[in-house]
Amino acid sequence: MIPQPLPYVSNETLHQIANDYGTPVYVYDAQLIKEKFNAYQQAFAGRRQQICYAVKANSNLAVLNYLADLGAGFDIVSVGELQRVLMAGGQAEKTIFSSVGKQIEEIAFALEVGIAAFDVESLEELDTIIAVAKEMGEVAPISIRFNPDVDAKTHPYISTGLKDNKFGLTAEPALQAYRKARDSRYTKVVGINMHIGSQITDLSAFSEAMLIQSQFIQRLKDELNISLTHINVGGGIGVKYDDEDPIDIRVWAEKVKQCYPDNEVMLVMEPGRSIVANAGVLLTRAIYQKTQSARHFCVVDAAMNDYARVALYQSYNLISNLSRAAEQPLAQDIVGPVCESTDCFAKARRLDVVGGDLLAIHDTGAYGFAMASNYNSRGRAAEVLAEGDDYHLIRRRETFEDIIAAELVGQFELENLPEDN
Repeated sequence: MIPQPLPYVSNETLHQIANDYGTPVYVYDAQLIKEKFNAYQQAFAGRRQQICYAVKANSNLAVLNYLADLGAGFDIVSVGELQRVLMAGGQAEKTIFSSVGKQIEEIAFALEVGIAAFDVESLEELDTIIAVAKEMGEVAPISIRFNPDVDAKTHPYISTGLKDNKFGLTAEPALQAYRKARDSRYTKVVGINMHIGSQITDLSAFSEAMLIQSQFIQRLKDELNISLTHINVGGGIGVKYDDEDPIDIRVWAEKVKQCYPDNEVMLVMEPGRSIVANAGVLLTRAIYQKTQSARHFCVVDAAMNDYARVALYQSYNLISNLSRAAEQPLAQDIVGPVCESTDCFAKARRLDVVGGDLLAIHDTGAYGFAMASNYNSRGRAAEVLAEGDDYHLIRRRETFEDIIAAELVGQFELENLPEDN
C-alpha cells in the first residue's frame, strides 16, 4: 500500500501537482495547517491569548496570509520578515520582534509601523532602541527575552535557553535591562519573553523553564514594581518525524496556565514547526540508480539546497514512493545532485524505486523552503498550497535569470548571456 503523505490531499492530486509544476516542488496542506493552529487556540480557550506564528519556519506570503486570516499574530526576526507579514495582511500590533542583532533601520521601521513589542536580547540593544525611539519621538514597547539556563534536551544547534547560548539575558542582566527600560521616557515595559529551543519533546524542560520564569516575574514585581501586560512562553514544541512522542498541546497549555494564573495578563506563544512541519511534503523524481562497492544509490532531482535539515542536523524524514508499492525494496541511499557528500536525504533506506518514480519527502513544511539556497546555481523549488484536491501555485520555480538578477551590474547584462537551449 502506498502511504499518503498529507492527510487532506490525495496522492492523485500530488501526482497532478508534480505534472503541472515539475519537481522538486513543495506542497502544503492548508487544512492541516488550520487544524494545527486551531489546536493552540482551543487549548488556551478562556484565557487572553495571542498565537504569534514563527515566520522563520515557513515564510511564504500565501501561508502567512492564510494564518493571518485565522487570527494569527507573528514572531519575526528581521525587517524582511516584518515586511512579509505586512504584505500578507498581518497586523503590526500583533507582531513580536525577536533577534539578537536588530539594526537601527530595522528598529526604526518596526517603530514606524507600530509592532507589539521588541524582545530585547542585550543591554546594548536596549540602548540602541532607546536612542532610535528618542530620535523619532516614539515610545518603544519592550519585552526582555529571559534566558532561564534550562537544557531543552534537543539538538544542540537548536537549543536556545542555556546561559552559554547567544540568546536572551540571564536573571541579573535582565533585571538591569528592565530597570533601564522602566526608567526611560522612550520605552514602555509590556512583557517578558522566553524561548528555550526547538523540536522539544520533553515536557519537563518546559515545566522547569516556566517555573524559573515565573519566579523571575515575581522579582520584577517585588524589586522593580513592574507588572507585565503579556507573558510570552515562546514555542518549540516538537513534531513527529520518526519515532518521537510529541507533547500534547493541551497538556502543555495546562502547564502554562498553572504557572501563569493571572487572567488579566495575556499569554503569548510562538509556535512555528508544530503548525506547519507535518503539513508539508517535498515531491522529487528519481533520476538515476547506481551501485558502488555494494552500496546502492538513488539519485533524485531535489538536493540539499532545497531541503537542508538532513545535512545540517542529521535529521530523519520518512520518504515514500508515490508511484509504486514496495514489492522488492532495496536498501539504498537517497541522494541529490549537489556536489557535497552531505547531499543525502536518507541512508540505507529500503525503497523500491526506478527512474521517473515520484518520491515524497514527508514533514518538510517547516525549515524546508525557508532554508533553501541557490547553492550550485540551482533554482529554488516551486511551492503549492492545496485545500483538499484544489491547489494553486504560491511561488513559481526560480529561473536562471532570477538567480543572477542581483548580479546584473557593470559589464554583465542579460543580452550578453547565452540563450537557453
